[in-house]
Parts: sequence; C-alpha cells; structure tokens
Amino acid sequence: MTETPPGTSRLLGLGSWPEARRIAGILREETVGGALLLAGAVAAMIWANSPWSGTYEALRAFRVGPAALHLDLSLATWAADGLLAIFFFVAGLELKREFVAGDLRQVRRAAVPVAAALGGVIVPAVLYLLLTLGVGAGSGAARGWAIPTATDIAFALAVLAVIGRYLPTALRTFLLTLAVVDDLVAIVIIALFYTEHLSVLPLLGALLPLAVFALLVQRRVRAWWLLLPLAAATWALMHASGVHATVAGVLLAFTVPVLRSERSGGPEAGPGLAEHFEHRLRPISAGVAVPVFAFMSAGVSLGGLSGLAGALSDPVAVGVVVGLVAGKPIGIMLATWLVARFTHARLDEGLAWVDVAGLAVLAGIGFTVSLLIGELAFGAGSERDAYVKVAVLTGSLIAALTATVILRLRNRVYRRIHEAETVDRDHDGIPDVYQKRS
Repeated sequence: MTETPPGTSRLLGLGSWPEARRIAGILREETVGGALLLAGAVAAMIWANSPWSGTYEALRAFRVGPAALHLDLSLATWAADGLLAIFFFVAGLELKREFVAGDLRQVRRAAVPVAAALGGVIVPAVLYLLLTLGVGAGSGAARGWAIPTATDIAFALAVLAVIGRYLPTALRTFLLTLAVVDDLVAIVIIALFYTEHLSVLPLLGALLPLAVFALLVQRRVRAWWLLLPLAAATWALMHASGVHATVAGVLLAFTVPVLRSERSGGPEAGPGLAEHFEHRLRPISAGVAVPVFAFMSAGVSLGGLSGLAGALSDPVAVGVVVGLVAGKPIGIMLATWLVARFTHARLDEGLAWVDVAGLAVLAGIGFTVSLLIGELAFGAGSERDAYVKVAVLTGSLIAALTATVILRLRNRVYRRIHEAETVDRDHDGIPDVYQKRS
C-alpha cells in the first residue's frame, strides 16, 4: 500500500460513516426510481409507435385544472411543471444538506464535484453550439444549447445497479453529488435563459407565500395543512409569472433548515426539517414524479429505421448526441484533472483515472431534465422536439453502454475495495476503514 505524501490531499477520498450510510439509502431509493423511469420511458415509446399512438397523444393533451386560475393545463404540462417541481425540491434539499451538514461543507471536498459538474455543463454546451453553427439563424437551433448539459441521476443509478454492484462508496458519492449540482445548475439555466414572457406582479406575489413558508419551517413547523397550500401558492404564482414553475421547488427547498439548531454551526446539532422532508418526499419524487414525467415525455414516433436515421441526421440531434456522449465526459474529466493539478491532490488509494472516466461517461446519461429543456427550447410536440427526444434517448443509450464496458473492466478492483470498506472485525456496526480515518 502506498502512503500519500504529507501535505497531499486525497481526491475522491472516503467520507464519514454517517454520510456513507445516508447516501447508501438515497442511492437505493434512486435506483428503484431509475427502474421505474426506464419502465415508463419504454412503455411510452412502445405506445407512441403502436397502432394506438393517437390515444397516447390524446392522453398527453388532455386538459385538467381550474381555468379561472390559468391552470387549465394538459397532463404533459402538469407532469413537466408540477411533478418535476417535487423532483427539484428534493434535489434542492439534498444539495443544501450536503453543503451545510454533509462532507461537502469542507471546501476542499466540495471543489471536485462542483468543478466536475460545471465542466460537464460548459463543454457539452460549447460542442452543441459548434455543431449547430451552420444551421440558419432563423431556425432557432441555438436555443437547444442546454439540452446535453444535464445528468439523469435515476437513470445513471439504474445502470449502476446492474453493472456496478461493488462500485466504491467515494465514486457513488461523487456521481450523486455531481448529478445534484448538475440539476441545480440546470434549473438556474432554465430560469435565466428559458423565460420568454416575465410578469413581474405574479413573480413578486410569489415572494409572499414563499416568505411565510420560510418563516414556518425556520420555526420547525411540520403541519402539512399549513405548508402545502403555501408551497402550492408559490408554485402557482411562479407559473403565472412566466418563470418555469420548477424553480419554485428549489426556492422552497433552500428555505428549509438542515440542522435542528443553526446556532451550533455543525452537524452535531442533529437533523432538521430538510432530512424529514427529504425522507417523506424522495419516494414520491423517485417513484412517481420522475417516472410519470418520463412516460409523458419519452413517447416519440420513430417512423421505422428511415425515420430514426432522418431524426439523427438533424444538426440539433447530432449536437445533443455529441454533447452527451463526448462533451459530458470531456468536461468532467478536464475539470477534475484541473482541480487535482492545482490542489496537488492525488486519487484515493486503489482508484485510477479510468474510474473517473467511467463515471464521466455515465454522466452522459441525460434524460429527465434534458427532455424538459428540449420542450422549453423548441416547443412540446414540435418536429424538432421529437428529434431532441430521439437524440437524448440515443445519446443516453450510447453513454450507458460505453460506461458499462469501462466500469466492468474494473470490477475486480472494485470488489477488493468494497470488501475492504465493509470489514467490521469488532462487530460494532461501523466498518473498520471509517474508524481508522476518523
């Protein structure tokens, strides 16, 4: 075993045992959600390419909701604007908890996944724009630059459940954190670049229920009959303002306290409402919200092999596929290497850069948020939106298969690390490796 030289920090090192145990629980729920997401997407694709495809489109277009409140929306819109607000609420809770009470409250540990996420956003966007330069300015192709920037954590973890049973804890944590930061960057992009018509009064009005919600949760109020109407009012006013309604989910999440007492300034204060809400809502997000959105969004008629080839010959589709398959891993690898280079950090014992490359390729699985941005960029149901769906599905499939090959080649190494991480000779319920590093 090689010793890390004094003064050299570890890159992707093992975190604390409480965080490892908590994240393991999150990954189990997200893996189940990923399986449901895949089932929903496959069902939608089969239905949309069957003789009964018209009924699928009719279901998507079916409108429900109070027209007086301008919420007479199609089921597809309810899935994108309403259900995904739950998804982003949970993502916001997870990100805030990681930076307030998790291992990422240490700047050095947070730098790696944050930098990797930013690299995985910038490079795919640049590649997409380069590949669509030749498209006419009036075509609006450039509006899709953000489509290949998002990682679908549920989809990626579903793949990991099949191929990466022994993947080390540090790598799983890195992938989860990268994807959460990635999603939050995506919601900022949606708010800033995909808001076409801004109504100031509803936007200012949303601040009132948001402020009351924040006041109540800061006072540790858990009563759903108080909080849910306030959250719904914030969401509805945000929707009316023209800003994508999912932004409300993130803003609401950021008001929830992570610690039982913020005065202590550390995780020893015990969990606050964020963990309580996350525990309650994550199963709904992973098991209902995301799979239903996938079912409502993934159904696209391929028109046979010729139709598929035509869709993938479109410059926008090519840009999305290249962004996901090449841009994401290049951006993540480059950013991670730069952090290591400028901080003089070394990969943790047993890990190699090929492991980072495997996860970087896996991060090219873009689904939920990519489909959402595609609809916002080109309009739900448009021809180019259909091309985007084909491209996202194709790019994600290529990324999944490529990552499978890379990570499977390292399975023996992962198994040895997994065995070392689970040894508990004193039978106290805490693996020995965590006690050695404490």
